[in-house]
Amino acid sequence: MSRTIIYTYKKQEKQLAFSYDQYRSIHEAVAAAEGIDLTEFLKMEQQVEAVSSGSKAVRDFRDNHFKKLGFGKITLAKKEHRGIGEK
Repeated sequence: MSRTIIYTYKKQEKQLAFSYDQYRSIHEAVAAAEGIDLTEFLKMEQQVEAVSSGSKAVRDFRDNHFKKLGFGKITLAKKEHRGIGEK
């Protein structure tokens, strides 16, 4: 099922369709949409994950790296709850 990502890149708000079938995370999806290669970042993220005891270190590393790339907020839009039979 597809979701919508709302993100800010270089002070411009954008939206993007997202599915976990294509990308591991919303961060990978927005980077791909903006044409940013994350190969080195993903290697370093794995190293941080291997040496850290919790997920906070990985999350902080990811957030700081994406801020340096020019991203602001990156979030999934709220799901729309529809009644049965509504499209």
